[in-house]
Amino acid sequence: MQVAVIGAGSWGTTVAAMLAPKADTVLWARRPELASAINEGANPDYLPGFELPHELDATAELDRALDGADVIVMGVPSHGFRSVLEQAAPLIRPDLPIVSLSKGIERDTLMRMTEVTADVLTEHDRSRIGVLTGPNLAREIMAGQPAASVVAMTNEATAGDLQRLFMDRSFRVYTNRDVIGAESAGALKNVMAIAAGMAEGLGFGLNTVSMLMTRALVEMSRLGHALGGDPVTFAGLAGMGDLIATCMSTQSRNHRVGLGLGRGNDIDTIVSEMNMVAEGVKSTRGILDLARRSHVEMPIAEQVGRVLYEGASVPESIEILMGRPPKKE
Repeated sequence: MQVAVIGAGSWGTTVAAMLAPKADTVLWARRPELASAINEGANPDYLPGFELPHELDATAELDRALDGADVIVMGVPSHGFRSVLEQAAPLIRPDLPIVSLSKGIERDTLMRMTEVTADVLTEHDRSRIGVLTGPNLAREIMAGQPAASVVAMTNEATAGDLQRLFMDRSFRVYTNRDVIGAESAGALKNVMAIAAGMAEGLGFGLNTVSMLMTRALVEMSRLGHALGGDPVTFAGLAGMGDLIATCMSTQSRNHRVGLGLGRGNDIDTIVSEMNMVAEGVKSTRGILDLARRSHVEMPIAEQVGRVLYEGASVPESIEILMGRPPKKE
């Protein structure tokens, strides 16, 4: 088994590090200097302090990463996903399993990354395009802490093969045919993590954060169902599990964005000080467009959007949410 992992951010590198001891794994990094550092056993930009397995091979040459691959894992953020995939397209056989790690949507098209994949690779077997998603904080997984994830793919046999490939003693993997629900949940929870960070930045406690997370899950499930997903998926690892991890952890980039906003910092300063992509900052606008197109009410996401894009203050947005007319749960 040979695996190409495309994208050497924190999660792409972590997945490659998990796979390398049990499968021939080549990790593609955009920058040659980062590929060189990974080949020397470290990713100082995205996973400082962690030693990478000696079996892991990194390259800045996309064709070398894809040469002979039996599985392709796409760890590229949503805003660069299409362009990298277009470069890779001539090298990808139409029967290869392709697994996305990205938890975002494409701004202009409002497509999820599996949809972008099918749009770029028009002849590809769509049943073999899927997503790996769940409460997967990279540093905790690199430290060997027990964690779990979901491989969502409609081809059950291939999903089972991928389950066995990714799974090890500290990383449990489940399968799910609901690609829409699992992938939508991954994108939607990033918006909600910003909201949870805002609440914490204002100094509010667990009552407030718990309220936000619970109502956020309702919004996520509502839109996910409207898009064609199974509401049950949102009660599992891809939905509630990922939401809890992203809303509660200081490792979460989206949570850190919200925390900064709650403390009164402006979004441009917050983003400029981060060396990694917070998908929710880019995805919130598209998610609100999807909600409007689907006639789905998402009051928490709307307030996050007002703060991110319209300069609204966080206290004002909290006040608006708390002042909404009373209704049944």
